[in-house]
Amino acid sequence: MNNLLKLFIISTLFCFYQIDAQYIVKKDTLSGTELSFALDERVNDALEKIEDNCNRNSGTHTKTPTKVLVANRELTNAEICRKNPKIMGFKVQVVVVKSNDEARKIATEFRNNFRSLKVETDASLRPNYKILAGSYFSKQSASDDLKNIKKIYPSATVIPYAVFCVEAK
Repeated sequence: MNNLLKLFIISTLFCFYQIDAQYIVKKDTLSGTELSFALDERVNDALEKIEDNCNRNSGTHTKTPTKVLVANRELTNAEICRKNPKIMGFKVQVVVVKSNDEARKIATEFRNNFRSLKVETDASLRPNYKILAGSYFSKQSASDDLKNIKKIYPSATVIPYAVFCVEAK
């Protein structure tokens, strides 16, 4: 009988403890999803009071950054390169061939004729292979090299292509 009385007292205390807790539904501030948890009403009131006192938008405690106004001007190539190492520029498309062996042969021949220009083979459109030369910021900067290349490869043309900024002229 003594054990039964102890069990009854413990269970009633546990029930009263559960009655104190309130089922609270909160909105998550980041994604707006519902977050549900059991919470004592007094704790909830204290948390809400703290949140109300927290003024995130006033900026009274934080120093506002000063704005530096710069005249509108076109960025230099060095400033562009600092922000983006790879940009949309231009390359000279020397020829388009159907086989990898032919592409390697023409690339070697091109390197012997134009030692100052970097040559690469683009195999992204297989079975076609593009032989590309140089890296340029604009079509105008590629025009001098294009004239010289067209003397040997008449089908050469300037195409838009992603280039590494440090290599471009």
